[in-house]
Amino acid sequence: MVGVVDTTLRDAHQSLIATRFRTEDMVPILEKLDRAGFYSLEVWGGATFDVAIRYLKEDPWERLRTIRENVKKTKLQMLLRGQNLVGYRHYADDVVDKFVELAYRNGIDIFRIFDALNDSRNLVASIKKAKSVGAIVQGAICYTISPIHTVDYYVKFAEELVSLGVDMITIKDMAGILDPYKAYTLVREFKKRFNIPVDVHTHTTSGMAVATYVKSVEAGADLIDTAISPLAFGTAQPGIQTVYFSLREDLRPSVDLKVVNEISEYLENVINQKYSKLLTIKALIPDHNVLFHQIPGGMITNLIAQLKELKAEHRLKEVLEEVPKVREDLGWPPLVTPLSQIVGTQAALNVLLGKYKVIAKEVMDYVAGYYGKPPGPINIEIKERVLKNTKEITVRPADLLEMELERCAEEVRKIDVPFTDENIVTYCLFPDVAREFFREYYGEYMKKIRELEVEAMISYSQ
Repeated sequence: MVGVVDTTLRDAHQSLIATRFRTEDMVPILEKLDRAGFYSLEVWGGATFDVAIRYLKEDPWERLRTIRENVKKTKLQMLLRGQNLVGYRHYADDVVDKFVELAYRNGIDIFRIFDALNDSRNLVASIKKAKSVGAIVQGAICYTISPIHTVDYYVKFAEELVSLGVDMITIKDMAGILDPYKAYTLVREFKKRFNIPVDVHTHTTSGMAVATYVKSVEAGADLIDTAISPLAFGTAQPGIQTVYFSLREDLRPSVDLKVVNEISEYLENVINQKYSKLLTIKALIPDHNVLFHQIPGGMITNLIAQLKELKAEHRLKEVLEEVPKVREDLGWPPLVTPLSQIVGTQAALNVLLGKYKVIAKEVMDYVAGYYGKPPGPINIEIKERVLKNTKEITVRPADLLEMELERCAEEVRKIDVPFTDENIVTYCLFPDVAREFFREYYGEYMKKIRELEVEAMISYSQ
């Protein structure tokens, strides 16, 4: 019998409706999600933090606390980008430590931790801290296809994760390109070599996900990730209802489909009322082309947005064809945040301006080792050109960073907001966005506090 991680409140709506699902629309189903029989609920991390403060003007910490207050029994988990946390750059170790501590304190039980390059050096700090606070740690392997990403490669990286003390291994297939038989092989290999649970995470982007889960479970996978329709399928995870009946009867998860169907009915109503304009045909229909360009759904929407700004949307096909070439030039990095954005931007520059006529700053940093160790050799011409002006590093990138938390705290003291650990960390992660968020979110609240303080002072003086 396989366990299920439900992704409806994180990856599913991130993949299908641009992470715009509001907390107020989650609350009515939290108690039912808690009763449905899932192993855990993925509710936080990924893009949810950034989008909450940037676009929704919601406090992500408050969302987590709200979910925790309403979900009493089921474990809550989040997706953590290793040294990048929920951002797009490496943060100093003191920020990593404080973020993990606060996430756990506010309700996270399980941290699924990955690095875009599968560089274990970028996972050490977050895994160590998560273990020290008592959390469960899933060490995630970013799955991709290339000449160097063999079964042996994945086994070697899994060994590194196990040596770091992770409690589970997650095969993280962000683009939906893991085929059923490769999944079977990897799960069998991991189960044979390591005495810890294996979770398989995929997307339905290519249309293979249900078959991939069936073979994964037959191979011994302990957990699979699913979502609840209509926040399922397309570029999200497959729906639990379909996966349930696709599995052999003795392997089916112990979930309450009656409760799941009630949640599904609610989601259909609320999405029709509030979010239907965010659902696009491209996100819902399987695309076999992903098996060739390997671009996750979210990355394609980013590319479209970039090209629209440049009035070059008609060149999307050329950019998609350029992405695998850039990826090969850069040593076959997996296309996951932030590497997906970096490769996509360079592909767009190559198409619009000429082959490497302009090299993006992020690409130069990547080539120089500031994101970690590339999986394979980088095109020698590009490397030589970049290293003429940029020094190559071989140490763990975070070793070069100065501690940040105290400086962030000093900055937050200057802003008229509650001086909390959570606000300090939010500021550390996204300083400019946080300033704007704080102004809008706390504006009236802090004004009222000041008025009450003045009233209290007047009363005391009398």
